[in-house]
Amino acid sequence: MKAIYSGTFDPITNGHLDIIERASKIFDTIIIAVATSSSKKPMFDISQRVEMIEKASVNINGISVVAFDNLLVDFARDNGANTIIRGIRSVGDFEYEQSMDYANSSLDNSIESIYLMPKLKYSYISSSLVRTLIEFNGKISHLVPLEVNKLLESYR
Repeated sequence: MKAIYSGTFDPITNGHLDIIERASKIFDTIIIAVATSSSKKPMFDISQRVEMIEKASVNINGISVVAFDNLLVDFARDNGANTIIRGIRSVGDFEYEQSMDYANSSLDNSIESIYLMPKLKYSYISSSLVRTLIEFNGKISHLVPLEVNKLLESYR
């Protein structure tokens, strides 16, 4: 079975990696779909975000990393995946993801979403928290994979 795990990943965090590792035990293939998200004005360009994910997930079997800039349901259909993996940390995340799932289902009801929660120790980590800490030269090594921390230091 093939699934899509999509996001901006600006940058990828330990919480994201936890979801990827756990999902890799459920699915044979996971396409990590990195949204260009130009409207969000990401801190890192698309090639840097793809590089971070590739470095962080190098030891996980069945993973590919692809940038995309179209509707997620179209991307899933074009890549032969009928499952979308979503990570949720809180009730607020769930409500947002649920509305996105309903919207995706209205476009293509053959695509299912599954929700995974990160382990408790990662439940407070978000990319926006990491970006804020980066902006103020705060410590982030405990929030991102080691390989990503090294890349982030080289980008500064």
